[in-house]
Amino acid sequence: MQQRRSFLKHSALGLGALPVANLLGSAAWAAGEVELTEDDPMAVALGYKHVAEEGGDAGIPRTENSFCDNCAQYVATQESWGTCNIFPGKLVAAKGWCNVWVPIPAS
Repeated sequence: MQQRRSFLKHSALGLGALPVANLLGSAAWAAGEVELTEDDPMAVALGYKHVAEEGGDAGIPRTENSFCDNCAQYVATQESWGTCNIFPGKLVAAKGWCNVWVPIPAS
């Protein structure tokens, strides 16, 4: 009888926590889906551009075929957008570029 009460008590607590966990998870997911704007202070400081061909004007030349999607800092999350370790919580354009571009190491 005691085990049954304990089970029911813990089950009720777990079920009650689900909506709260869902809200927190949804907020965190939504926060990560914000596209980085070119006028963001960090983007300006690092010369980020949505279109790589427009990059390289901050004194650091852009090499041909250097894009966010072939940078070691980039992780694709949706078509033509992904996350970047340099801009946490923001999405960057796959064909974008910034001054921190680093090629993916050869395996």
